[in-house]
Parts: sequence; C-alpha cells; structure tokens
Amino acid sequence: MKDPFIIDKDIDLIDAAKIMSSKGIHSMLFVEKSKARGIITESDLLKNFGKHRKISQIMSKNIITVFPEKTVEEALVLMKENKVKQLPVVDKKKQLVGTVSMTDIAANVDKLEGDFFFN
Repeated sequence: MKDPFIIDKDIDLIDAAKIMSSKGIHSMLFVEKSKARGIITESDLLKNFGKHRKISQIMSKNIITVFPEKTVEEALVLMKENKVKQLPVVDKKKQLVGTVSMTDIAANVDKLEGDFFFN
C-alpha cells in the first residue's frame, strides 16, 4: 500500500495532466474532508483531450475501495471484477488511508498463490 496522490481542488484537465506528468503518477484522488470523492486517471485525461473541463466533470465518482485487512488476492479480484487498476484503501470510517495499484500487486506477485491467475 502506498500513499495516494491527493488533490483537494477542482482544477482544469490541463493542470491535472501537468501534475500527473511532473510527479510521474497515473491517477489522482479528489478528496474532501478526508473522503475520496472521485478518481481521475490518465485514461480519463486522454478521453477528454482538448476539452476545457474541470476534473470533477470527468472523474469517476463511483470509487471501488478496499479495506486494509483484505488480502492481495481479494484486492486483485475487486480490480478484475470492476475493471480498475487502482483501489483506494479506506478504514471502517471510510477515511482514506492509502492506495493499492495493479503495479503494487505485480511487484508482489511472488506472494500470490500459483494457480490464482488460471482460475
């Protein structure tokens, strides 16, 4: 689990792209009062290239989250079922505590059971 890149202002897509490029990140979480309200990804930016919009207009608002107690396998299943590459990690009060990405899981693939990918 990593600390997510959080933004708390509704910025233009151009500014979001600049931040993501300069930080070398693939997504940002839009957060208000410690709660994730949306996620903006590189894919979102590409789909809306050239449009003059704010991130709140294009971000995914139905965020799929995972609890820290879940296993890597359970997180991967959630990603697969929901066709997402990143999951915000929230505690029982729905407070954001981190993020886990497909890249994080790939880096820990040796800890997964051998036949998991073939089921």
